[in-house]
Amino acid sequence: MSATAREDWRGVAAETSDALASDAASLLRGRSRALLASLLRPYRGRLTVASLLLVGNTIADLAVPALVGLTIDHGIKPFVGTHHAPRRLIVLVAVMGGVVLADGIGNLLFQRLSGRTTQDVLYDLRTRVFDHTQRLSLSFYERYTSGRVIARLTSDVDAITELLATGLNDLVANMLYLAGITAVLLVLDVPLALVTLSVLPFVILLSRWFRDRARITYRWMRRSVALVIIHFVESLGGIRAVHAFRREPRNQAIMEEVNADYSDANVASIRLLSVLDPGLQFMGRVATAAVLLFGGHRVLRGEIGIGVLIAFVLYIRRFFEPLQVLSQVYNLVQAAAAALQNLSGVLEEEPGVPEPVRPVEPGSIAGTVTFEGVAFGYGDTEVLHSIDVEIPAGQTVALVGVTGAGKTTIARLVARFWDTSHGRVALDGVDLRDYSDALLRRTVAMVTQESFLFSGTVADNIALGRARATRDEIVAAAEAIGARGFIDLLPEGFDTDVRRRGGRLSAGQRQLVSFARAFLADPRVLILDEATSSLDIPSERLVQRAMRTLLADRTAIIIAHRLSTVEIADRVLVVHDGRIVEDGTPAELVSGGGSYASMHAEWLASLA
Repeated sequence: MSATAREDWRGVAAETSDALASDAASLLRGRSRALLASLLRPYRGRLTVASLLLVGNTIADLAVPALVGLTIDHGIKPFVGTHHAPRRLIVLVAVMGGVVLADGIGNLLFQRLSGRTTQDVLYDLRTRVFDHTQRLSLSFYERYTSGRVIARLTSDVDAITELLATGLNDLVANMLYLAGITAVLLVLDVPLALVTLSVLPFVILLSRWFRDRARITYRWMRRSVALVIIHFVESLGGIRAVHAFRREPRNQAIMEEVNADYSDANVASIRLLSVLDPGLQFMGRVATAAVLLFGGHRVLRGEIGIGVLIAFVLYIRRFFEPLQVLSQVYNLVQAAAAALQNLSGVLEEEPGVPEPVRPVEPGSIAGTVTFEGVAFGYGDTEVLHSIDVEIPAGQTVALVGVTGAGKTTIARLVARFWDTSHGRVALDGVDLRDYSDALLRRTVAMVTQESFLFSGTVADNIALGRARATRDEIVAAAEAIGARGFIDLLPEGFDTDVRRRGGRLSAGQRQLVSFARAFLADPRVLILDEATSSLDIPSERLVQRAMRTLLADRTAIIIAHRLSTVEIADRVLVVHDGRIVEDGTPAELVSGGGSYASMHAEWLASLA
């Protein structure tokens, strides 16, 4: 965010502070409350017990100043000069000790119960968000960067953690405390209570001033910290490109800008607190002085006991302490409210490829793939137009064409990464949208150009599609695909840790592991999207020999710019501008003199 844009944003925010309490903001707060309620609902029993403990602790704590005043007026004052401890004093002190002990035990039980419940709620939240984000379709990740998703799982969850771990307890406890102190003051002495509460209108005005500005400031803080995380994650995620293109100075400049924005947001929150806290302290001291002045006169006139006055002074201090705590809690509440809004927005995202209500469960799948009048577009841009083609079970089809022709889009529709805009893609005559996601993932597998490997061993990555595969099956898959040779040379063979994103292996080796993974998964339909593009010529020849075994007796769709890969195909579909313009065997298309023949001739010329 540029400095000018930041200033503009602040100006708009300041001008619309009232609007933030309008219907739109109310809807967002409603979403936040709904998410929080759904998280707390399974723990209603524990929360009820915790609430009872909290009420008991509050009552016990509120009783102490009153007992102090009672002890002074009825256990000490009447017996001044008697030179012995009256039984009444001992009883009152014993009662006070019992109340303090009960308060301590209740607080211990409350802290343990609320702490356990908080961690269970946070566990559920993290699990729910992670599970939901995994189920969202690719269209979501095209709109949300990885940094934004990580920000939801880190800073937003942390904000909610702070609220549940301390803020929510403090909020409820101190609100009870304020209500209880007000009631006790009125019971002790109404005139003196009215003097104490006379500062409340000023407290309310100060609180409203703080609330209106804090709502804007803490939304600014959540947004700015998300920008810091996004930039940090994406810069490190693309560190190779950063180094290769010497982008460090530019990335540093962006980090300084977003970091400065985050710092400004925090400074703004500190400025708010620098007014609120001293303001509350000042009002508390004014109230104390007023009570001492007015109460002192009443004590001298014999209207109240000195113990009552001392109890009032103790209660006044406790009355303004909760107000200061609540001002701090309000920070947590605002941060958590913004975080809950963010998370509820993610959780309300509907998958672009939803599960069917009543999925079809076939006994077996042969693997016939059919496109019937298929059209598809990204946003308003249509990239596929009226595709009609059938790929019989067991046939290997190569998709060729220039970059951007629509080959990968066709393949991804078969894998149901997206749904068609018009028409349908069918597997064995059944619309893909009628199959469960789990069945499709078992039936259709894709090996992409990226050949992504997870941290873990080589064996773990080969078994990705079959977690229960035995070591013998993993080794057999690697051997069938031609990958065992290099795996045996690794320091720990199949137990070698490939490290983050397979960084310990070369690009070609990662691709061979991906092929072994697909072979072990044994899908009925296999998609190879530029899967040999990272291989050198010897490795490509090795893989091509293994591919004949891999593709046998299964439907295969191969996307390749290297026409050497196309030679193993039974059939070639030439894609141009989102349409299939040629369809036939490689030999037929070469002799036909069309687009494929031209590509084949250029390829042969490049080998000369």
